[in-house]
Amino acid sequence: MARTVADDLWNMLIDAGVRRCYGIVGDALNPTIAALSKRDEIEFVHVRHEEWGAFAASADARLSGGPVAVCGTAGPGVTHLLNGLLDAKHERSSVIAIAGDVETSIIDTAAVEEISPYDLFRPASLYTGRAVNPTQARAVFEQAVTISLQQHGPTVIALPGDVASADSPLDEPLSYTRPAESTVVPADSDVDAVAQLINGARKVLIFGGEGCRDAADAVAALSDRIKAPVGYSLKGKNWLETITPNAVGMTGLLGYGACHHCITEAEVILMLGTDFPFPGFLDRGNATIVQVDVDPSHLGRRVAVAQAVHADVGAFVDKLTPRVTQKSDDDFLAKATKITARWRKRLRHYVDDGETRSPIRPEYLAALLDEQLDDDAIVTVDTGTAVIWVAHQMTFGGQRQQIGSYSWASMADASPYAFGATKALPGRQVVAMCGDGGFSMLGISDLLTEVAHRSPVVHVVLNNSQLDFVNIEQQEAGLAPWGTDIPSTDYAAIATAMGAKGIRAEDPARLRDQVAEALAHRGGPVVLDVLVDKYALAIPSSLSPEMAKDFTLSVFTRITHGELGEVVHEGLDNVKLL
Repeated sequence: MARTVADDLWNMLIDAGVRRCYGIVGDALNPTIAALSKRDEIEFVHVRHEEWGAFAASADARLSGGPVAVCGTAGPGVTHLLNGLLDAKHERSSVIAIAGDVETSIIDTAAVEEISPYDLFRPASLYTGRAVNPTQARAVFEQAVTISLQQHGPTVIALPGDVASADSPLDEPLSYTRPAESTVVPADSDVDAVAQLINGARKVLIFGGEGCRDAADAVAALSDRIKAPVGYSLKGKNWLETITPNAVGMTGLLGYGACHHCITEAEVILMLGTDFPFPGFLDRGNATIVQVDVDPSHLGRRVAVAQAVHADVGAFVDKLTPRVTQKSDDDFLAKATKITARWRKRLRHYVDDGETRSPIRPEYLAALLDEQLDDDAIVTVDTGTAVIWVAHQMTFGGQRQQIGSYSWASMADASPYAFGATKALPGRQVVAMCGDGGFSMLGISDLLTEVAHRSPVVHVVLNNSQLDFVNIEQQEAGLAPWGTDIPSTDYAAIATAMGAKGIRAEDPARLRDQVAEALAHRGGPVVLDVLVDKYALAIPSSLSPEMAKDFTLSVFTRITHGELGEVVHEGLDNVKLL
């Protein structure tokens, strides 16, 4: 049998390192999948929804290093990929999407399921190529693979069925050699300029992000040398929270500890490998800001910087550390660590007596998970209040990581992310912290996929019958929460009916044992459906006068709408936080 263009595609993807392809087959994609069916090197993961598959591929690529493939057939199939690819773009995941396309003879005739891949994927892809004939296909395939790997993001190959099934025009099977990545080394003049700023300042704050992943030890050593507190973004929490006693928490709406205090007091802020997306929390003082990032497009796009350095964080810190003077004045650091210690004690208020508080406090749930998780567990987190409880109550470092759709902030990422994590890192404990909104959006349907694969994902559903984070957003805007209710649902019963293990948690006195039961089950997916206190609030470490005013306005509006009882209940339930 002659080798086809689709055979060439899979040969190249195998050489590039693709080991999984998530998706749904059908019409325009059938010749491409027929070629895949002959190859054992790539596992085809048949999902229930292409969006869920794209999110799973995004997490898989982040944790495995990629690349990972995802596919959908022409028209509606490929449009379902879009949100997951946007996530991959913002989270810098090497995902290669294979988009089924209408036959070349009917392109641009408004055929059924025809859509322009260029227009559709422009915001979600670093490169979109349409293979319109067998001879041109090689160049499209190679560009898609190379750009995805080198620029760390999604690319798209639109492949019509007639091109996929055509005989290959190449004499030899298509192959691919993956280029090595090089380290971006800073210019000495930039390093000297930053060293001069640090040597002339008494109060220096290090604020780190995902770019510190491979440089955490070096960042900790720099912190000790210059007596600098270390704050971090949510992505930086994985690498900086437990690596140094100088860690002072986070800023922003998820904030805790002294990070906000340090931002307002610092003379120099050294931003290392972070593209923290909320500039209003970074420019609240008068600090001189230095930013170091391997991606030059990140430099200066959040706040004005006095010194922008295009470099790998590890390479930069290695050059900087011997050029800065050892500091002896640790007053700034000592005050920051004391504030942080007080915050950590405050965050324990609803944990220490959590066994007696009913309904179950989400803080208590997150703390129990933190106690019982494996040291190398992976926690995936839904966008919403699940992120708050993970940030405040759970610790990460070493091999234990948490990931979420933090730069794209899509709902419903935790469940598909968790499945992708089990494929990327088989044998590791994986927990999905799901909001009931996110789990009911995407998690329920593809629970069937997890059952089919016997995936040991533990879904912890924060069941409060509302879109909780949207409630908070509306109150921050001075509005009475509206349109955020979710019907009361027994997700454990649904899970059981679908072939998964369902556990319903309502009694705080039993929760510790139920968490242990869920984590111990490795025979397939688990849904731990926890009825949590809908009135639990998370107050950020810095409450601006504007935010306080808007909360007050929201309370007044709710009272005038007949919600006095709800307001009183909420206040009494969170008295230690208000």
